Amino acid sequence: MNRLSPFNVVSLTFGFAFLYLPMLILVIFSFNASKLVTVWAGFSTKWYGTLFQNEAFLDAAWVTLKVAVMSSTFATVLGTMAAYVLVRGGRFMGRTLFSGMIYAPLVMPEVITGLSLLLLFIGIGMDRGVMTIVLAHTTFSMCYVSVVVSSRLATFDRSLEEAALDLGASQFDAFRLVTLPIIAPAVISGWLLAFTLSLDDLVIASFATGPSATTLPMKIWSSVRLGVSPEINALSSILIGIVSVGVITASLMSKRHAVRVRREEQAAQRAT
Repeated sequence: MNRLSPFNVVSLTFGFAFLYLPMLILVIFSFNASKLVTVWAGFSTKWYGTLFQNEAFLDAAWVTLKVAVMSSTFATVLGTMAAYVLVRGGRFMGRTLFSGMIYAPLVMPEVITGLSLLLLFIGIGMDRGVMTIVLAHTTFSMCYVSVVVSSRLATFDRSLEEAALDLGASQFDAFRLVTLPIIAPAVISGWLLAFTLSLDDLVIASFATGPSATTLPMKIWSSVRLGVSPEINALSSILIGIVSVGVITASLMSKRHAVRVRREEQAAQRAT
């Protein structure tokens, strides 16, 4: 069995410290009683209470959550359709252009994407707000969904779908009852990825939004420009906690699923 050398241990220690020590310091100072974020004045949770009474942050969080759910849902539907066409459509006229348009947002700078969408919304006379942010986030996140789903469709055993067709199922029923349940993990992963990208976006949302809608990243950015407040530390600590709980829960569920599959395989081997 390979053992970690002292050099590797030191490298890993400094690497993890570089990544997670700033987050730990941020969480610690979120319980600081002082208004000065760099001066420790005792333990206190008052900034969390102040945060939940700040209507501006609460409204921004609600807008962000609403935009993320809507845009990730639209992106998942459109991205799955695009992936199905790319994988199952074969060679058709305009395939290269179609695939290029699907994958372009992956390499396009966010500033260019945001500026292009801004000019589009101004050109068609569309009032900027929640719906324009949803459209903007759907535009750049559907390509990520398409990549995830197409990779699963490329390895999909089409004989299962053909068997359903031979048994009298229509193309739509075969997709709904056979293909979709099998590729569901990839579709769900694409939705979660699009949801995360929407929550984290700042650049594109700043171009697509208007006075009536402010997302949480935009609110945090505008507040930090005037100086870091203890409420920002409290909000960041809550976000870190939510992400940590989600990662730990997903890891435990994945481990439990792997253990259950291993037990079922062992039981099947003993039965045979």
